[in-house]
Amino acid sequence: MSDPKYAKSKFISKAPLENNNAKWTRLVLTTYSDPNGVERTWESAERQTRPPTCDVDGVGIVTVLNKPTGPELLLQKQYRPPIDKVVIEVPAGLIDAGETIEECAVRELKEETGYVGVAEQTSPVMFNDPGLCNTNLNMVHVRVDMSLPENQNPKPELEDNEFIECFTLPLDTLFAELKRLEGLGYAIDARVGTLAEGIELAKKLKL
Repeated sequence: MSDPKYAKSKFISKAPLENNNAKWTRLVLTTYSDPNGVERTWESAERQTRPPTCDVDGVGIVTVLNKPTGPELLLQKQYRPPIDKVVIEVPAGLIDAGETIEECAVRELKEETGYVGVAEQTSPVMFNDPGLCNTNLNMVHVRVDMSLPENQNPKPELEDNEFIECFTLPLDTLFAELKRLEGLGYAIDARVGTLAEGIELAKKLKL
């Protein structure tokens, strides 16, 4: 894309946010007792979007597209205001009330990338940054059959506030490609970086 919309996003300002004005998150002060019986406090953030009957906030999606040159990981670029950078991410999204983890993954994949897939494997519940927030997710492996007509020319179904570019990177060189993209100024989401680290570790240990 010569002029991607996400690249036009610009940081303007930031200011303190009171909890009573927050729609998506809130700050909390937790009081706890350490192993020595000393009472301590911990400042953290909590999401306010988790459905009452669900144990997780959302999903991350691992989709590998089988191309003639080899398997490639489906990724996306998206501007993230908290760090004022375009981030390299896997498709992801928040779970809606009444849907399963797998249904959420299939829905979000279609909305964000246009691909139609089938959920095949779900990870344990994973916590993004437990020292800072309670946000958690399941990583879901979604298989995309590239021979299906609906996957020949996928078109995302983005919301008005979503500006996402989808692309793929070869699994075999994922680590090196992420280092290259970091050098170009992109931020690397921890889920993508961890996948790349896992692939490198598997190579090193010949797993």
